[in-house]
Amino acid sequence: MRTRISFVETLSVISLLFGLFFGSGNLIFPISLGQMAGSNVWPASLGFLVTAVGMPLLGVVALGLSRCDGVLELSSKVGRAYSVFFTCALYLSIGPLFVAPRCITVPFDVGVVPMLPQGVNPKVALFIFSAAMFIALLWFSLRPSAILTWVGRVLNPMLLIMLGWLLISALLNPMGSPAAIQPEKAYATGAFARGVLEGYNTMDTVAALAFGIIVINVLRGLGVEDAEAIAANVINAGVFSCAFMGLIYIAMTQLGAQSRAVYPLAENGGLALGVISRHYFTGFGALFLALTVLLACLKTAIGLIVSNAQTFSEMFPNALSYNKWVVLFCCISFGLANLGLSTIIKFSLPILLTLYPLAITLILMVLWEHFRGCSKRTFAVVTAFTAVGAVLDTLCMMPDVSKLFHAQALVEFAARVMPMASYNMIWITTAAAGTVVAALLPKKN
Repeated sequence: MRTRISFVETLSVISLLFGLFFGSGNLIFPISLGQMAGSNVWPASLGFLVTAVGMPLLGVVALGLSRCDGVLELSSKVGRAYSVFFTCALYLSIGPLFVAPRCITVPFDVGVVPMLPQGVNPKVALFIFSAAMFIALLWFSLRPSAILTWVGRVLNPMLLIMLGWLLISALLNPMGSPAAIQPEKAYATGAFARGVLEGYNTMDTVAALAFGIIVINVLRGLGVEDAEAIAANVINAGVFSCAFMGLIYIAMTQLGAQSRAVYPLAENGGLALGVISRHYFTGFGALFLALTVLLACLKTAIGLIVSNAQTFSEMFPNALSYNKWVVLFCCISFGLANLGLSTIIKFSLPILLTLYPLAITLILMVLWEHFRGCSKRTFAVVTAFTAVGAVLDTLCMMPDVSKLFHAQALVEFAARVMPMASYNMIWITTAAAGTVVAALLPKKN
């Protein structure tokens, strides 16, 4: 039984985890944050790193230390029924409902739209492009055993070469100084807290819980069966991949802030990235950008569909086979992708505001359990209190949603009374209250 893997295999596993993480949202949201933050780009970037790098790293560490085989087993510490709900919500949100369709629309908006001839209907072009992506995604996802080779050893190195070329070219020849850029209203005050919320959009904290099992299965495929050795290798891959991802985020937020010296604020990060790339590359630059973004999104989409299909085929073995789950999720992603990038981002926000706090508190409680011990009742109480705060945050930030559920009075009361409401982080207060309540409850015999 192996307890160690070779240096080359270690690099491949690190590259695999980075490649699974770094997709569409990781390209567009740092750029968008930099554009909006302007002179406040550094505090906003630090907040972004908390939820886009720090928490995903803790998620990988928690999964490794827990010796759990996936999200279902990890979240069952709260309760069996909750684990099924949370696992389904997590995988569907990072898979066919939001992130996988986003992985199709981002390369279209960034690389294809600028090259469309006049008179071509963008919706028709999106349909054709998404159909081609659907075929590629289906082909790769039906061959999950080759995911280490395709993502870790082929697609990811190609992405890093192309992305590095763009970042180095841009940072060596900056468009302007971020210090001279007036931040948008949301970033004028509380830029750090706003950066934390923007980090939600990458979905990497919830993805960390999903991708961890892929790395665990790859390690087992390399002959590592010992639980402690698997945990050590998973943590090692998480540390190096997240550190590298953090460096890229810092460079991209700076790039976005600098671009405001020449170009106005873009509607979304995809369009901003397209403008920036065409500023530095002409002719071949458009094709170069399209290929870079396409590789980033394709490899992440592969990981998402594979992890979703594996999880649902294991959770519901009598429903569909792995291959049928792959086909179903690819079809859903194809259909939703044709709604467009801005629509996908808009509808994903309420789910993010609710799901992210639940994932964060689960990760923190798993770590606490490993080092200090934590009862199942504590998991349940803290999760319940966190859910209340997360729902309030969603209603406060989405007034249309609060009107839909006739909760305006509740929203106004929460915004006026609850600590952290101005930062859309009521869940921190309720999670802390849940921790206190769990500690005060009498211990069971």
